[in-house]
Amino acid sequence: MDDHETLVALQRLVIAFRDERAWQAFHTPKNLAMAVAIEAGELQELFLWKDDGEVQADLAAPEFQNRMQEEMADVLIFLLYLAEAAGVDLTEAVKAKIVKNQKKYPVAQSFGRHTKYNELK
Repeated sequence: MDDHETLVALQRLVIAFRDERAWQAFHTPKNLAMAVAIEAGELQELFLWKDDGEVQADLAAPEFQNRMQEEMADVLIFLLYLAEAAGVDLTEAVKAKIVKNQKKYPVAQSFGRHTKYNELK
């Protein structure tokens, strides 16, 4: 199974879950975009106010790992719903974005640097 098939299978799984509960009426693109942001905020909250040492300690704790995984899964689930609602093939969207980013961030100019593309020389 290639990456595209894996992502499509995952999307089918979450859509089946949604459809079993008749939630599609609530899954408008606006609501789903908001849900992605909200879930991403919940993921960020796990790291809020912690220094790098505290984060590393948390990452080693099974309870934190579980909470982080659940929030990451929520972000992806809502993104998969949004892609379906908006008719976006996420695999193709990611591939196109990587091609665009390769042009914006040539290896020779961006290797090991965090400089924004419009400031690269």
